[in-house]
Amino acid sequence: MAKKQVAAIVKIQIPAGKATPAPPVGTALGPHGIAIMDFVKQYNAATESQVGTIIPVEVTVFADRTFTFITKTPPTPVLIRQAAGVEKGSALSGSEPGGTITDAQLTEIAQTKLADLNANDIDAAKAQIAGTARSMGITVDS
Repeated sequence: MAKKQVAAIVKIQIPAGKATPAPPVGTALGPHGIAIMDFVKQYNAATESQVGTIIPVEVTVFADRTFTFITKTPPTPVLIRQAAGVEKGSALSGSEPGGTITDAQLTEIAQTKLADLNANDIDAAKAQIAGTARSMGITVDS
C-alpha cells in the first residue's frame, strides 16, 4: 500500500478533554479541510484522563483530508507551575521569587518530559527543567 501524501503538520496546545471547534482548533485546522468535529471528539476521548492540563498535539493532515494526531507531554512551565502551586511565574525572575519546587518534584517533571526533551539522561533533563524554572523565578530546593 502506498503512503499517503502529507498536506500539512499542525501543532496546537489545547486543554485536555475540552477541545471545541471554536478557536484555536477551528482556525488552525479549518483551512486544511478536515472534519473538525471528528478531531475534537477523538482528541477529547484521548485526553479525558488529563482534564485541566494543557496538552500539545501534532496533527498530520493528509492530501485526502484525513488526519492522524499525536499528543505530547504538557509544556514544562505548566508542570512547574502545578508543582510550585502558583498561577504564574515571577515578573522579575532575577530579583523576585515566584515560588519553589523540591528536587523530588524536579525529578518527577524531568521523568515526565524526558521523551519530548533533547536530553540523553535524567540529569540532563533535570538541568533543562531547572533552567526553565529559574527563568520563571521558581527556585529549586535540594
